Amino acid sequence: MRTLLRGSDRLYRTTEKSFLVVQCTRCGLMRLFPWPGAEELTHYYPDNYWFDPATDASGQAAETYRRFVLADHVRFVWKAFLASGTAGPVLDVGCGGGLFLRMLAERGAKVVGLDFAPAAAKVAWRTNGVPAVCGSLGRSPVAAESCAVVTMFHVLEHLYDPAAYLDEARRILKPGGRLVVQVPNADSWQFLVLGEYWNGVDIPRHLLHFRARDLQTLIENCGFEIVRTKHFSWRDNPAGLATSLAPGLDPMARRIRGVKEGPKLRLLKDCLYFALVVASWPFALLEAACRQGATVMVEARKKP
Repeated sequence: MRTLLRGSDRLYRTTEKSFLVVQCTRCGLMRLFPWPGAEELTHYYPDNYWFDPATDASGQAAETYRRFVLADHVRFVWKAFLASGTAGPVLDVGCGGGLFLRMLAERGAKVVGLDFAPAAAKVAWRTNGVPAVCGSLGRSPVAAESCAVVTMFHVLEHLYDPAAYLDEARRILKPGGRLVVQVPNADSWQFLVLGEYWNGVDIPRHLLHFRARDLQTLIENCGFEIVRTKHFSWRDNPAGLATSLAPGLDPMARRIRGVKEGPKLRLLKDCLYFALVVASWPFALLEAACRQGATVMVEARKKP
């Protein structure tokens, strides 16, 4: 392997420990080095990692914005749901607070969430009315061939063994069921330009860094056939660039780090961050049009 870069937790500052990002000289896959152990890794995920609008004074405005930027995710998955030809449910692995599933349910889909964090499952139930189970897909309580769609948004890059999750997804999907996966794209212009300052690296929480071809190879080797690929996300691509350029303005990072700020200063920072997100749209759209977007989203069909 060869070393690409060195960095630490730039976003949440959970540690001052330094890590490398290395690349295999044979297959080209990139990974964090050294990998933290499972117990160490838990310390890099803050307890208040999950956004809950019910506990935030600006919750309604935040939910309106989140609904806007999640709309293309919902449309992408809804099309996959219809293509599956079954009644559901849609299982979202790493469901977080559950707003995405709530938006799918409003369209008429049966939904269920799965997340390893009890706080996330609690928010999904309490705030968004989404049934959620606390657990890992690696030891899933879901019955075989019971789901129409399994979604994993920004999950695989956090795993020691992503193939195990994809194997389990194949087991629980109905015949013809769909898998939808999104990961940061290590082939993006943002990574090329920003390197260790790119938000998609997210040291030390991202253990693996996928290029589009790495993701395709992994999915196909786990018994799926790629149907669609998308390189742009309103939620992730512009905001990821804005956070890369000014991590100190990112609202979630400020909340998690417990930054002390009065209402006026908070509003000012939020407005500056939103302006930076809007200013990032042209670059994010251009790189995605060239198939070098900061994220890659894939729909895959379960093979017989």
